[in-house]
Amino acid sequence: MELFRDRRYRHLFSAQVIALTGTGLTTVGLALLASELAGERAGVVLGTALAIKMVAYVGIAPVVGAYASRLPRRTLLVTLDLLRGVVVVSLPFVTAVWQIYLLIFLLNACSAGFTPVFQATIPDIFEDERRYTRALSMSRLAYDLENLLSPLFAALLLVVMSYDALFLLNAGAFLLSAGLVVSVALPSPHPEPRVSGVWSKVTHGMSLYLRTPRLRGLLALNMAVAAAGAMQIVNTVVYVQHVLDRGETSVAIAFAAAGGGSMVVALSLPALLVRLDQRRVMLSGGVLMSLSLFGGLLAPGYVTLLLLWFVLGAGASMVMTPTGRLLKQSCQAEERPALFAAQFSLSHACWMIAYPLAGRLGSAMGMMAAFAVLAAVALAATLVASRLWPTESAAART
Repeated sequence: MELFRDRRYRHLFSAQVIALTGTGLTTVGLALLASELAGERAGVVLGTALAIKMVAYVGIAPVVGAYASRLPRRTLLVTLDLLRGVVVVSLPFVTAVWQIYLLIFLLNACSAGFTPVFQATIPDIFEDERRYTRALSMSRLAYDLENLLSPLFAALLLVVMSYDALFLLNAGAFLLSAGLVVSVALPSPHPEPRVSGVWSKVTHGMSLYLRTPRLRGLLALNMAVAAAGAMQIVNTVVYVQHVLDRGETSVAIAFAAAGGGSMVVALSLPALLVRLDQRRVMLSGGVLMSLSLFGGLLAPGYVTLLLLWFVLGAGASMVMTPTGRLLKQSCQAEERPALFAAQFSLSHACWMIAYPLAGRLGSAMGMMAAFAVLAAVALAATLVASRLWPTESAAART
């Protein structure tokens, strides 16, 4: 593929895939660690850990985005990879639940710094919009493959080793990722915008984001993605096992259905965006996610649920895959780290709302109520996005 002829991108993409695979192993290992320490309260521990993860994402990303331009990118990315490795390798020695919470915060604080800087580097490698769009598609595909393959890989490893080994493998993955990043010369950060004061620097990306009409529309679409994704992630296991009375394999296949829909769209979008308006594509993704959730009100059987989740994953990918392109079109080069950090923080703030909403609705009011409310949230957010995002498709910030 044309993209992989560029050595810098080839190494960065490989680093992303390896780090994501390792993170997927830690997700499985963390669930087993929580079960060992908390027993029947493992779900509460995992829910709290997930909330802490979102807090770290929302709070740390803008701070790193404000000062990322002052540091060499390669040094920053390698340092954060190494720190993540140190945190993960500490997990096998945990003996109390509070230690899980502390390490999860530290791990995701590093990720909140790493991911936006990594994302802001790719458009500097591929200034050409066509190639950058394909790079975004490959990045989305990497996330989907991790969601599909990491649990299976972990299950195979657990046949021959304890779950503690999953953390050690993840630490090794971060070391490999750091090695790949350090092996290439990355574009230097652009001179940072002239913004005085610590608070102004930290909030500059947020301010830029919220002043831009198309990005205010993107924020609403982030809420639609979070509402749909939270329903699928939080309540799939409940619906499949307790409503449909099926086993663990059926749960895994249901999760894979959403990943499959996302992968199909991620592979198709680069060619489609040459001919189609990205605003229309992204808003259509919001509509598809809403329709998928409304379909849940029909009390779907298992096969129908797989179809609904496939459509939901496709709709989510229609929104998320072009997001980096939209951000690139909406700022100057020197503003990218702050703007990508703002998107990272604000999108995860939406998830921080949607996760507990999906869980509490499903638990207190039942699956039909959860489908109805989250479908309404996704549709309302999509309609708000259509009003906030101007129809003009100018590349410059409007």
